[in-house]
Amino acid sequence: MQENINGVRVVKAYVREDYEISKFKKSTLDLRDTFLKAEKIIIFISPVMQLTVFSCILLLSWFGAKMIVVNELTTGELTSLFAYTINILMSLLMLSMMLVNIIWSRASGERIAMVLSEEPSIKNPENPIKIVKSGDIKFKNVNFSYSNNPDVLNLTDINLDIKSGETLGIIGGTGSAKSALVQLIPRLYDVLNGEILVGGVNVKDYDIKTLRDNVAMVLQKNVLFSGTIKENLRWGNKNATDEEIEKACKIAQADEFIQKFPDKYDTMIERGGTNVSGGQRQRLCIARALLKKPKILILDDSTSAVDTKTDRLIRDAFNKELPEITKIIIGQRVSSVKDSDKIIVLDDGVITGIGTHSELLKTNKIYREVYESQTEGSDK
Repeated sequence: MQENINGVRVVKAYVREDYEISKFKKSTLDLRDTFLKAEKIIIFISPVMQLTVFSCILLLSWFGAKMIVVNELTTGELTSLFAYTINILMSLLMLSMMLVNIIWSRASGERIAMVLSEEPSIKNPENPIKIVKSGDIKFKNVNFSYSNNPDVLNLTDINLDIKSGETLGIIGGTGSAKSALVQLIPRLYDVLNGEILVGGVNVKDYDIKTLRDNVAMVLQKNVLFSGTIKENLRWGNKNATDEEIEKACKIAQADEFIQKFPDKYDTMIERGGTNVSGGQRQRLCIARALLKKPKILILDDSTSAVDTKTDRLIRDAFNKELPEITKIIIGQRVSSVKDSDKIIVLDDGVITGIGTHSELLKTNKIYREVYESQTEGSDK
């Protein structure tokens, strides 16, 4: 039901209501059959326990009467035996009902316990460094695998040097491990071999909170929470002033559309940001990242939903307002990365080219093909 409600527009667009209804019916019928089996067991338990109770009463009456006749038992003692027996058997009946509920909840309990007992694989070192001196980044012979399998590498032999304040563009096809490369910097994952230095220090030697506070990432999937625009932006810095919020939004080119809302920065954002467009969500997420005042800013294809003019204005604002911050821009459009200080071309987890826009046009076949495919028919 949750999947269908969240994807209701897609279901209607593809006219798949009947198909989804049939899937729902099948699931509910399977659930009904499972519950019926469980209910049959419960129905069977109840008469068995009742039969046991009354059988015990009959046996007590039979043997108790004989013992009273021969003066081996008094009537009061027999009455006490009845009371004790009924109390014990009724308690056993209730216990049997509880056992059924316990079995039902066992599966959920195991899953909850699994989550609660999960230990993060990325931990702080014994004496973590709590100051990031600069935004210098250096990759030294880095290999990475999501499965930690050296035979199945997602990134292979990455060597890269980025100076503080530089802008690095990353371009490559789908599945070329662009996101994997940048996610290694704030230690969302750890390298398999080699090392990554930030500010001249291995990222594994930093306090994780300190490192991630100094590396702001705007991910491919833009997430906003229910609340006002200000409340969403203050995820980047809970103590940010109104002036700081407005400045960050101007750099991210978000102030223009925010000012058009009746409540401006106090406008309510619905869950998931469904009442703003994809481009507006991206710009708000960029502004939120800027409020962290990071030393490194990573945009993981975070301007894909904005038009080329706004994309250009955002990059110009970065160069003018954030000259000291190291900026890493992943893009599918050459126009998003062409003005970078250097650009790397990734292909299947390997750097196949590095240089400026003009250099790569001459030396890198993949970059040239991407550029030509995007400028075909236009004035080059």
